[in-house]
Formats: sequence, structure tokens, C-alpha cells
Amino acid sequence: MTPASEKKPRGRSSGGTGRAKSLTPSRVTALVLVALAVVFIVENTRKVEIRLLVPVVTMPLYLALLGMFVIGGLCGALLIRGRGK
Repeated sequence: MTPASEKKPRGRSSGGTGRAKSLTPSRVTALVLVALAVVFIVENTRKVEIRLLVPVVTMPLYLALLGMFVIGGLCGALLIRGRGK
């Protein structure tokens, strides 16, 4: 019989925490790119004129950048989702 201090908890591996396993190089790269995009967006706050086909819209540059970031993320998600089928 082993002492209680030497018993390992059941259902857990000794290979580290679950978080360490989920931080793959591709996820770290994605997080760094998202952080850089957010910094870039926050640093560009002046108002700009943007032509949307016909109308010209004046808005803060960060809103236009944030909108393009969201649209790009949605396009990427759709491409990845479509590849799995």
C-alpha cells in the first residue's frame, strides 16, 4: 500500500495541464496576429472618407479597419468550414 501523498488523482495525466496542450504553434500565431491587428486598429483613429461603390462615407478609420477584420475573419471561417466537407 502506498502513502496517500504518493497517490495520483484519477483521470488526470501527468503530462501537464490541459491548457498547455491546447496552445499549439498555429493558435499562438493566430493570437499574436489578432493582437497586432487590434493594436493597429486602435492606433488609427482619425476620420477618413471611404467610397462604398457609389456613396462616400466619412468614418473613423478604426471602424473601417475593424469592419474589414471581422469580414476577413468570417471569410476565413467559411473557407475552413467548407474545406471539412
